[in-house]
Amino acid sequence: MKSYRELIEQTFEFPQREFKVRDHELLFNDVPLMDIIKQYGTPLKLTYLPRISENIRFVQATFNNAIERFKYNGKYTYCYCTKSSHFAFVMEEALKNKDVHMETSSSFDIPIVRALYEKGKITKDTYVICNGFKMPLYRQYISEMLNDGFHNCIPILDNLGEIDYYEENVNVPYRVGIRVAADEEPKFEFYTSRLGIRYNDINSFYKEKIASSQKATLKMLHFFINTGIKDTAYYWSELSRFIFKYCDLKKICPTLDSIDIGGGFPIKTSLTFHYDYKYMIEQIVENIKWICDKNNVPVPNIFTEFGSYTVGESGAVLYSLVDQKLQNDKELWYMIDGSFITHLPDAWGLNQKYILLALNKWDDPYHKVNIGGLTCDSMDYYNSEAHTGEVFLPMITDEEKLYIGFFHTGAYQESLGGYGGIQHCLIPAPKHVLIDRNEDGEITTKLFADEQTSESMLKVLGYNK
Repeated sequence: MKSYRELIEQTFEFPQREFKVRDHELLFNDVPLMDIIKQYGTPLKLTYLPRISENIRFVQATFNNAIERFKYNGKYTYCYCTKSSHFAFVMEEALKNKDVHMETSSSFDIPIVRALYEKGKITKDTYVICNGFKMPLYRQYISEMLNDGFHNCIPILDNLGEIDYYEENVNVPYRVGIRVAADEEPKFEFYTSRLGIRYNDINSFYKEKIASSQKATLKMLHFFINTGIKDTAYYWSELSRFIFKYCDLKKICPTLDSIDIGGGFPIKTSLTFHYDYKYMIEQIVENIKWICDKNNVPVPNIFTEFGSYTVGESGAVLYSLVDQKLQNDKELWYMIDGSFITHLPDAWGLNQKYILLALNKWDDPYHKVNIGGLTCDSMDYYNSEAHTGEVFLPMITDEEKLYIGFFHTGAYQESLGGYGGIQHCLIPAPKHVLIDRNEDGEITTKLFADEQTSESMLKVLGYNK
């Protein structure tokens, strides 16, 4: 193998759906990235908005097909998990699709819900599944939503005392859910999730606090495991245990008609990624139906809350290589015009791997490299890939600058990195460009945010009031 192109094509099944090469340069979802760089420069974050809608519509269609195939007498509802990315362009792209709803996790989510309602992006019929441990302001905002007629706002009760606040402050009939405290994966540091109500407490809690209420009714049982929806013995065991609890509770609670199976689908973070979404969805629907039929109870409506799956594969971060440094006989460093700690905190904090590809020089020779960020922190580097354990990129042997991209980075990175705030070593947040397609399929671009300025940082730090 002489060229970088040959390396990629012989190592992976390539080209792939999102990635192909034309004239030595990489296309991402058929977008010529070097053209974007020529217009906006680097470092650069981009969001390819159509991918958000594509993923939503695929899952909706696949769930509905499975429901039809197995004659499942319940409905499917897609909720976007807002904590993955709160940006307006993400929310509006997701919500423009039919029958898409929301799942929230903190008090500041609710003003976003209100803003979306004022802009006509949602209605009072939109489901707002309110999750998480709720501090007083969060409970207050939920109560105000319910009193204002958002009848599909469903607080998911996380502890035994949460409902007391709603009983005192909500003036209309309202519905609640109960989050089940699921067992964590066996290799976890503790056995049971800190969130939710214990299995053994659920029935007595329902009888004592909800069944006796003049205003509250129980609509939903909520299930969440950190590992997400994966084809493992652990996942199927926990899901089955949860469905048996639904059946048990349904026999004493006629208003219970829905389950929320949180945890989310994985996204593609390697060119070797394979996940059979259709198989998993069909197995979920079939297993729920089988357990409910066995227990002679009606099947529940199915809600999912997908965050990373919704937005993750829409994102990319592009860099230029500004220098190469040979630090000893064999360790060659490529220095980028950005920082992993600030721009891709999951890569630094969780050792998360993303799809890394050169954007140009695909027909040049390649070699093994380490990639270094701009901060003074020794941990600001990237030198291993999920598929090989090493990073290979084209050689820099002429005047042509090398550009690289990290792909499917759209979930969590801005919020974890402190978008618009103070970054490590005061590395500025890069430009952010939105890429869309018009009705004729033509590519359109829009600058969402310019590179962060020193003036904005000085204001945050108190130097410039």
